[in-house]
Amino acid sequence: MDLAPWPLAPDDLEAARRRLEQRVHRTPLFRSRLLDERVRRPVWLKAESLQRSGSFKARGAFNAVMAGLEAGDRRGVLAVSSGNHGQAVAMAAGELGLSATVVMPDNSSPVKVTAVRAYGARVVSDGVTGQNREQVAADIAARDGLRLIHPHNDPLVMAGQSTVAVELAEQLAEVGARPQAILAPLGGGGLLAGLCLGAASRLPGVPVFGVEPETADDGARSFYSGELVTLDEVPQTAADGARTLHLGQRCWEVIRAHAGGVLTVSEEELAEAAYWLFTRLKLVVEPTGALAVAALLRGHAEIPPGVGTVCILSGGNCLPQQLAEFTAGQS
Repeated sequence: MDLAPWPLAPDDLEAARRRLEQRVHRTPLFRSRLLDERVRRPVWLKAESLQRSGSFKARGAFNAVMAGLEAGDRRGVLAVSSGNHGQAVAMAAGELGLSATVVMPDNSSPVKVTAVRAYGARVVSDGVTGQNREQVAADIAARDGLRLIHPHNDPLVMAGQSTVAVELAEQLAEVGARPQAILAPLGGGGLLAGLCLGAASRLPGVPVFGVEPETADDGARSFYSGELVTLDEVPQTAADGARTLHLGQRCWEVIRAHAGGVLTVSEEELAEAAYWLFTRLKLVVEPTGALAVAALLRGHAEIPPGVGTVCILSGGNCLPQQLAEFTAGQS
């Protein structure tokens, strides 16, 4: 049963918006005078770190699970995840009466593994690595008759993530603002692709940029070469949501056609951004979630100086000691 329409049409994005109205939070849009002064531009921070399950992933997970139920598919669901997607799928499945299994690398963040189990999912991690996790998940799905909900390369997941842009456009309109750029973390590409699709209808002409760690630059290399690049090994970065080997094929199709560009930041710049968000705005943002702000603090020629910019804070699932260790030495 093919539940995932491709390519996505405006009606698919609108259906996702309707499904999620009573299921996810309308996350706040923050401003900071200190940040505006630091980067010499007006900045809006879209805090998906305060979303249900702690990240934007709740949007795609709920949309995919609910679309399946609407089509009469009551199979248990399976996710492959470094943590945030797994939490979101486990939460959605539990609320909607389905079983959930989550395949996670054996070095996944303990707080994310604990959260996945707390939502009622079975976690499979023994012998799972960043390189074999998708094959392990495919094997389990086939063996146990489960529906695999991919963390990014699923059109229904992308449609769910597009609601970030829809909601953002509504919030900006309420204060009479219109940005000239949107920055978002980039891992497998589901968030960036969804934002590109949502912004095309709600914020036409506003470029959307992905941001990834320098050590995980497959997205940047793909975008500027025009060919999908696959890394040879799992990248070493504190941003666990960006430890992907390549963009999803369907995500890549959207990003190549619609994104404004892909920017990179160093681990030091990423640590500075996470520290800045915690100490200045009192926001707990995990390293992946701080990628957009890191790019803004660094300054990139692709983003003209002085233009209003939105940064998507994609998640906040981290332990206090993890954040303390990562930001040690910042001031």
